[in-house]
Amino acid sequence: MADQEPSTSEQVHADIPGWGVDGDPRNRPGVPMLLKPEPRGGAHWERPERQPPPDFPVLKRAELDELTPAFGTAVPPKGLSGVLRSVAYSIPENRVQHVMLLLMADRVDVLESRLLRSPVKSLGAVLGLVGGGWLLSRLRT
Repeated sequence: MADQEPSTSEQVHADIPGWGVDGDPRNRPGVPMLLKPEPRGGAHWERPERQPPPDFPVLKRAELDELTPAFGTAVPPKGLSGVLRSVAYSIPENRVQHVMLLLMADRVDVLESRLLRSPVKSLGAVLGLVGGGWLLSRLRT
């Protein structure tokens, strides 16, 4: 055997720069996350300027007393899905009911949008969900 295999892990990994968890803390990217965050300063405000509230309801978490400084207004809650979302946001986020109601609201929103896009086509799907699909097939023939 001409070449001797390194016997310890230190010898095996000696040529890899930065190897090991116990390396120099100045070179470890996780170390800043281990320190307590401190304000950087330089902001021109104590509290950020508030976004003006829109004319329609904006949903917020149950744990918040007021809306966050910036919030989305692109898709306001509407219809049955909006009612389900408002009920879901009245429940704390750590409860399963919160997530399940939001998932159900998404499914209802899909049905609502399909009904608005093509009511005749979607009527079969909706009636099929409640057991009335056979009625629609009778009406078509």
